[in-house]
Amino acid sequence: MPSRLAHALLPAFGRLTVTADRDADLAPGSIVAANHTSLADPAVVLAALHRLGARPVVMAAAGLWRVPLLGRLLRAGHHIPVHRGGPRAADALDLAETALKRGHLVLIYAEGGIPTRKDAAEAPPGPFRSGLARLVERTGAPVVPVGQAGARRITSGGPVKQLAGALTAPLRRPGLHVHVGAALDPAGDRAATTALAHAAVTEAWRTAAARLGEAPAPAGR
Repeated sequence: MPSRLAHALLPAFGRLTVTADRDADLAPGSIVAANHTSLADPAVVLAALHRLGARPVVMAAAGLWRVPLLGRLLRAGHHIPVHRGGPRAADALDLAETALKRGHLVLIYAEGGIPTRKDAAEAPPGPFRSGLARLVERTGAPVVPVGQAGARRITSGGPVKQLAGALTAPLRRPGLHVHVGAALDPAGDRAATTALAHAAVTEAWRTAAARLGEAPAPAGR
C-alpha cells in the first residue's frame, strides 16, 4: 500500500527519474539498502522501486506506527517497526529474516537516521550501523544498493523548514533521482560486509546526485 501511495502522490511533489545498472537485479529475497537524507526519501525510493515492479517491506522507526493513518498503512503492508534499544530491539531483524525467507524484498536504511544539517545540499551517506551486516549474516541474502538524491529539496532542516518545504514542493516540483546498482553478494565478516555495502550505496548516490547536477556538501551529519 505505501508503495502504490508513493507512486501515485510523489509526482505532485517532484519530478522523479530512475536509472539502474545494466545488471541490477531486484530479485525476491534481496535486501535493498538505500541512503537516508530526509523524511521524504522513503516515498521517493518506494515510488522509484514501484516503477521497476518492486514493492519492498520497509524497516522504519517504530514511532511511525503511532501516526494514525500512516500506522494503519504500515501495519496493513506488514512493514517492520524498528525499536531503538530495549527488549524489542531484536524483533526487527527477526521479522526481516522471516520476510526475506518468504521472498519479500526488505528495504533497510543502514545509517539509522537522517542528517542533522539545516541545508538542503547533498552529502555522502554517513556510517552504517551493524544491522545490515547482521541481517546478511543471518540470511545470506544479496544486497541491492540504491542511491537517491533530491529528497532534501522536499524536506530538510528543522520542523518549520520541513513543513514549509513539503507545502511548497507542489509549486517547486524539485528534481528527484534514484539509481539502482548491481546486487552484491557479501561473503566476508560484518565489517567487510558493512564496508562493501556502504561503498556501493555511496556510488549509487553519486550517480543519482550527478544526474541532478547536485554539488555535494562536505561530509558530516
